[in-house]
Amino acid sequence: MHSLSKHSRLIQTAMTIRSHTKNKVLFTGLLIFTASLYAPLANASAIYKVVDEKTGQVTFTDRPQNYEQQADKQVTQTSVMTRNDTLNSSNNSNTSGQSSSTAQAASTETTITPDADSSTVKTAVNYQLTITEPSEERAYRRPAQNIAVNVQVKPSLQAGDNVSIYLDDKEVAQGLSTSIGTIDVLPGAHTIKAVVQSETGQTLEQITRTIYVIQNTTTLQDNKRKAAQLLAYQKLAWYQKLMLKLRQQEVAQSQ
Repeated sequence: MHSLSKHSRLIQTAMTIRSHTKNKVLFTGLLIFTASLYAPLANASAIYKVVDEKTGQVTFTDRPQNYEQQADKQVTQTSVMTRNDTLNSSNNSNTSGQSSSTAQAASTETTITPDADSSTVKTAVNYQLTITEPSEERAYRRPAQNIAVNVQVKPSLQAGDNVSIYLDDKEVAQGLSTSIGTIDVLPGAHTIKAVVQSETGQTLEQITRTIYVIQNTTTLQDNKRKAAQLLAYQKLAWYQKLMLKLRQQEVAQSQ
């Protein structure tokens, strides 16, 4: 009887030790699993968006300090995070203990460059146009004076955008400056217009200015007098033209 009681206590003790060991293993596994969930958060890095205001080029990077000191670079933080730890993976038990490959996440940096042949990422730009020349309501004498046009645009044009200059809604030049002859421009009020357009032809900004073209009376009278003299010379007989030519030569030699 005493031997049976002793045997029962031994069995009970063994079962208690086994239960405690099992609980300890489960608790240890739970701790390791929880730690693995929070480990990536401790090594996470923020992703920043960098926009080149001149070209529209967009770069995503986790090293914003490389761009913060550069002019015309706009740096903003995104909501995307990247892991910066080392990932270790092993094959299944069927691979007979072959070692796994190790991949380390390096600095993340992706650049998106505008391309005319593909979809592009461009930031919207609010252009400011100024016509520095001609001044408002300036008058030009026809045909002696040309109309000089100079335009300023801020900020600098993005890739693909351009400036066109118009006279009375007719394009006369592309660029920031031009000279318009007045010989074919009728007297009166005219409109100078500068337009910023995208590569797709969309108007982004425009500015207009009114100028006036007036007839140069002196020049007109000179032209009429020369035309009358030429007509009179053509009506002369051949010997009269010869005598006139000889007289002109004598005058030239006497001077």
